[in-house]
Amino acid sequence: MSKNIHLIAAARPNFMKIAPLYHALADQDWCKVSIIHTGQHYDANMSDDIFADLMLPEPHFHLGVGGGTHAEQVGKVMMAYENICMNVERPDLLVVVGDVNSTAACAMVAAKLHIKVAHLEAGLRSGDRLMPEEINRLVTDAICDYLWTPSPDADENLKNEGHPDSRIIRVGNIMMDSYELLSEKIKTENAPAKYGLKKNQYGVVTLHRPSNVDDPEILKTLMNGLIENSKKIKLIFAVHPRTRNSLEKNNLWGDLQQHENLILIEPVSYVPFMSLVRSAKLIITDSGGVQEESTYLDIPCLTLRENTERPITITEGTNKLVKPQELSQYVDQVLSGDWIHGKKPENWDGKTAIRIRDIIKNLFK
Repeated sequence: MSKNIHLIAAARPNFMKIAPLYHALADQDWCKVSIIHTGQHYDANMSDDIFADLMLPEPHFHLGVGGGTHAEQVGKVMMAYENICMNVERPDLLVVVGDVNSTAACAMVAAKLHIKVAHLEAGLRSGDRLMPEEINRLVTDAICDYLWTPSPDADENLKNEGHPDSRIIRVGNIMMDSYELLSEKIKTENAPAKYGLKKNQYGVVTLHRPSNVDDPEILKTLMNGLIENSKKIKLIFAVHPRTRNSLEKNNLWGDLQQHENLILIEPVSYVPFMSLVRSAKLIITDSGGVQEESTYLDIPCLTLRENTERPITITEGTNKLVKPQELSQYVDQVLSGDWIHGKKPENWDGKTAIRIRDIIKNLFK
């Protein structure tokens, strides 16, 4: 009798993490795998298009949670997912990924129903509890049965928190599996040409974290920095819905549109976005996943944050933490060719999903 496995998808980065695992499990006769889309990201560009890019089927269950405060999202996800588990299909294993509200919410539901839970991308820590994602990471790891980590620092974090070695398995970085899965599509996409951009002659910008986009003064400093640096190199800015709302509310959107070297676009799905990233001279971001992708592709990454839960992208990769007022000096450094070439961390090899598939198969034995 085949075992039921649930994969939770909630927000854009999650989709890239579940896709390789779904494809690794979908053709196995010993399990039945279902995608549960909580609906935390409900914009088509942030969700539906990426499912198509990643060759994922329609979600088997769609919880339709939508927006709201952190408490509202967690509460709605818990109620909706509990209903699935109790009344529709109880999984033998739940796999949660990343660090969004749905990750912690579904893990709590499963733990209380005595369903085994695995956290893929366990052990990442920024040390900053002002970040809601840090709370989600701590809560999720505390209650999961299996902790699948991407890097040695994650292993150490979990051990320092008292987790037994028997729960911790380093599997590698599954985001790189998505890139390798779609690398041919990404290469042939040629998204830069659609925006009149040439290889190594532009930068890619993404900003969405509350610490950067919710405070009017910080937001204005960042936008002035983008305008100033767009005079040195063209910048293509994929504007997250949260960021756009804040820009419009603070009367900054119109000013940004006046600068022809600052190209403003809506968020694009995974294949065109990675097509833009792989040919970029530099990345300016506050995203966790983009820090990893730029390290994998050996592209300079300027991360506008005070800390990162992915320190391996700094110690082994191409990433640096940058304060808003320092942006120009680091852009100049990249443009002068003075930037470190990183290396791909161990097990960032496109084979993480296969390793996890074999782990799950052994668990069910």
